[in-house]
Amino acid sequence: MKRCPQCNRVETDDALVFCRADGTALVSDSGPVFADSLKFSSAPAATEIETSILPHVTDSATGRATAPTTVLPAPGPPGSTQALNKSRRWKTIIAVIVVIALALATTIVALAVSAYLYRSRTGTTPITSIAVMPFVNEGGNAEQEYLADGITESLINGLSQLPNLKVMSRNSVFRYKGKETDAQKVGSELNVRALLTGNVKQVGDQLFINVSLDDTQDNHHIWGEQYNRKQSDLISLQSEIARDVSSKLRVKLSGADEQKLAKNYTASPEAYQLYLKGRFYWNKRTVDGLKQAAVYYKQAIEKDPGYALAYSGLAETYVLFANYSVASPKDSMPQAKAAALKALELDDSLAEPHAALGTYLSAYGWDQPAAERELRRAIELKPNYATAYHWLGVALAFAKRPDEAVAAARRAEELDPLSLIISADTAFDLILARRYDEAIAQGQRALMLDPNFYYTHYLLGWAYHEKGMYPEAISECRKSLELNEEPYAKAILIFALSKSGGRAEAIKLRDELKSETARRYVPSYFLAVADTALGDKDEAFAALEKDFAERSTSYSWIPVDPLIDDLRADPRFADLMQKVASSKTD
Repeated sequence: MKRCPQCNRVETDDALVFCRADGTALVSDSGPVFADSLKFSSAPAATEIETSILPHVTDSATGRATAPTTVLPAPGPPGSTQALNKSRRWKTIIAVIVVIALALATTIVALAVSAYLYRSRTGTTPITSIAVMPFVNEGGNAEQEYLADGITESLINGLSQLPNLKVMSRNSVFRYKGKETDAQKVGSELNVRALLTGNVKQVGDQLFINVSLDDTQDNHHIWGEQYNRKQSDLISLQSEIARDVSSKLRVKLSGADEQKLAKNYTASPEAYQLYLKGRFYWNKRTVDGLKQAAVYYKQAIEKDPGYALAYSGLAETYVLFANYSVASPKDSMPQAKAAALKALELDDSLAEPHAALGTYLSAYGWDQPAAERELRRAIELKPNYATAYHWLGVALAFAKRPDEAVAAARRAEELDPLSLIISADTAFDLILARRYDEAIAQGQRALMLDPNFYYTHYLLGWAYHEKGMYPEAISECRKSLELNEEPYAKAILIFALSKSGGRAEAIKLRDELKSETARRYVPSYFLAVADTALGDKDEAFAALEKDFAERSTSYSWIPVDPLIDDLRADPRFADLMQKVASSKTD
């Protein structure tokens, strides 16, 4: 018989060397065994701990236990054995506590991440920027194209009235028209968080409009809806869609904001349809498009004489007539002013007529301070109105405030980064500021938006000309004329040719420019530029006098245009400027 000197455990198996309880080397023990160290029973000695076996029944056929067996721990001996068991028990308890704590921590982290993702996906955090992509004309009927475009623009205008929401302008989003779009890619290019897409189908007098709102960060779908309405319900339907979208974006709306979204400028479905057609043709920015836009706006006004938006659209149309050689300033600008004032009489909260009036005052009224007031009022009413910043930049350039002009132009670019005309006219402001290197860089960037925009080529040619880079200037002006034969580019080309050995061609082009006046409106200002290029000062001043009599919109360039620098020292120039100063009109 052997005994453990550490725990006094008695082992009857002499073959054992170490204690099976604590591993201590066993010693021979022939002394008395105390009752508190060992218990005897009729059963064989226990191996690790004493066991108490509950009664059970054995199937004689199998010799296998058929009742459960419960093993109970025996009471430990006094002294060190008891202390050891308590230590193990505490270690076990502590280990269990640590495991439970780790499990709880893991669960808390998982719940926090899940909650964050849930908030992100369900939109509890407001989305503050959106692009309304051009709606698709699902029916494919070209005559219904105005409807898809009109709904898109109406939603843009409606959502733009919300002060806490950045909405990309029509110019930027319509660059994607007819193209496959990926939400993440477009979101990155336009720097917006959400994309609203949709399609329109008209069957008889029924309209079917599907919309989808997607998160540009991970392409997940936020919301979608189908609206089935009668065509006569289109006015209220667009307000409904705008409200639904703002709700899904979690944009907080004040009572005033709700009223803006719910506001309908006409109760006449026919007038509204005609207005949408006017917008469709106005956005084409062509001679025929502008003429057709004016026709539709007038028809909308006939249907509803109190339709402020139709008057506003008419003002925006007439104010562009002279720039696109549709009509002379005397024939179109007074009509622009009248339409703008009527729109403001009906609703002075509209930003667009203020902007149109500002352009009228700048280009035709020759009153830059008054123009600035109107344009800044437009911005106050509609802070993200890119066109107002664009036109303000031009007015400030005419007012000899070049740094402010360029700053306004840059702000317009930020609000409408894909607008061809805004990007190009930033180069125009830089030319008038005589920052030619920047103007060239700006023109090259603008061409990346559309290499076939004639106006950008014209401005780039002008900037090259002022830098003395005549071959480049000639190339850009020829490209502009190939794309669209406008007098602006021809005047610059004449200048560049006259300074680089091409005088014969320059004279020929100047004569062509003069003959064009018999078939369409050509500002005499550009004839003056061509005559200045060829050194014919008398002819140049005669053209400027005619331009003054026509009250040309180009006349506002005279104080800052580098193309007529050769005329400034002539006493006739000072006399002309005095006449301009005394001829301002409100």
